[in-house]
Amino acid sequence: MSDTPPQTPPGSATPPAGSPGKPASRRDRPQTDEESRWHGVFREITSGSAIISVLAVVLALLVGAVMIAVTNDDVQESAGYFFSRPSDLLGDVWGAVSGAYSALFQGSIYNFGRGSFAEGITPFTETLVFATPLIAAGLGVALGFRVGLFNIGGRGQMLIAAAIGGWVAFAVALPYGIHLVAALVAGILGGALWGGIVGLLKARTGAHEVITTIMLNYVAFYLVSYLLREGFLRTPGSNNPKSPASKETAVFPDLLGPDYNLHLGFILVIAATIFTWWLLSRSNLGFQFRAVGENPNAARVAGISVQRMYVYAMLLSGGLVGLAGINQVLGTTTSGFGATVDSGIGFDAITVALLGRSKPWGVFAAGILFGAFKAGSFSMQAAEGVPIDIVLVVQSLIVLFIAAPPLVRAIFRLPTPGDTPLRARPIVVKEVAAK
Repeated sequence: MSDTPPQTPPGSATPPAGSPGKPASRRDRPQTDEESRWHGVFREITSGSAIISVLAVVLALLVGAVMIAVTNDDVQESAGYFFSRPSDLLGDVWGAVSGAYSALFQGSIYNFGRGSFAEGITPFTETLVFATPLIAAGLGVALGFRVGLFNIGGRGQMLIAAAIGGWVAFAVALPYGIHLVAALVAGILGGALWGGIVGLLKARTGAHEVITTIMLNYVAFYLVSYLLREGFLRTPGSNNPKSPASKETAVFPDLLGPDYNLHLGFILVIAATIFTWWLLSRSNLGFQFRAVGENPNAARVAGISVQRMYVYAMLLSGGLVGLAGINQVLGTTTSGFGATVDSGIGFDAITVALLGRSKPWGVFAAGILFGAFKAGSFSMQAAEGVPIDIVLVVQSLIVLFIAAPPLVRAIFRLPTPGDTPLRARPIVVKEVAAK
């Protein structure tokens, strides 16, 4: 009896590589050339060169400087008589741009107008306060990027984390220390649960994570809004859709005393950054994450369960984003929260993860930069009359330039990766023959 497998008759469908007689599911079929190309583009955007990120920030600041100058009243006035006295226009442009960015620096890093160093450093502590949830949520988004998943459901994950952790913070009576840990863990688990739903749908049905995360954002928002009006998050005797204040035993303690707003959440974010770095760079699970992110088909052939990695990645990603959500409840808005407690952080985290190139310490630095933008924008508006929207435009331009690496390389005339010519090697045979 021959062991040769039977040939498929002409015109009949070729059975897939899965179970005999069963059609291959969408998640088991190999990637097409188009999907592989888009996967490569996704990898280039999310994990490209660090110099592209730096130059993207520089370009965005330059464009922001142009917008500051164009919208300045003095610049517009001196532009009317530019040909008679061009120096006035140049001086007004320099004064507008330097004044705006100087106010941005003094409102986010150090205020030289304060009397002492302790007072002058207050803006930097505010930068760290703004950066804390951005870093946590950015780590969650970056972890998804490393597995090839685009987690844009940060808003929903933050809302669920705030709802569950916030309820533990104001409704449960526990001793000091235990209460804080319980609320923190509840919030992280809430975010992980909401992210895990996305991973499970991706693994079981092949549903794209972008669609499911967007839909779950709406589900979370309207669910939390209902719970704040009619459910267990409602403040008794109040018609305002806002939760009760967190108990004192479940509030993050201050790190530098009552004169500063910096709290324990920043230390937790540092710990989360170290954990994410270790997970992706030193653990076996992180190796499987990176393998799936580089090439899911090759990872599958190597024996890695791609579907399981999707679920694990979204659980961890949602948990990190949940840390940002519970940080808002236990550290920033301890007097009660509403349905807008996320404050747009879930979407800003995508920019932070892109700027950080999906690397934990890169995300940490990018989070501090965006925290400085947020803290300094108010000072820039108050001191120079520059609209806060200018900072939002700068942030958007950073995303634009990061998403277009060829544009940045063309502007700064950087070589394309892989185009560097190899150094010519000497022909040893001819040299020996000559001797």
